[in-house]
Amino acid sequence: MRESFTAVLERNRTLAGEFATEPYEAAWAAEARWFVRTLKRTGAGTRLRVTTQISPDGLHWCDLDAGREITGDLVSWESAGFGGWLRLKGTVVADGPEADGPVPETGPAATVMIYLALKS
Repeated sequence: MRESFTAVLERNRTLAGEFATEPYEAAWAAEARWFVRTLKRTGAGTRLRVTTQISPDGLHWCDLDAGREITGDLVSWESAGFGGWLRLKGTVVADGPEADGPVPETGPAATVMIYLALKS
């Protein structure tokens, strides 16, 4: 029987500038799928640029993929060949003032939920 587990790495966290999620030990899993749910943005042009990272020890990191831009409210993708540890690193960016109002002087921000679904 296959096993599965979904970890919530970020819950209602407001991200601004550069960020990285908590690392998650996933050596037991054969499959990994990320879900990023954006709950709130500072403006219509605010988006996330994220890259899946891997690590042999949970301390030293390298990029697994070329990254992606997250513009929708719920985005998902698979990660394969990941080895021991997984995390997301990224940056919150914006185009500038949008229809929903100007981006605050502190810069763009997004409140998110980030899930990591693992399956053996």
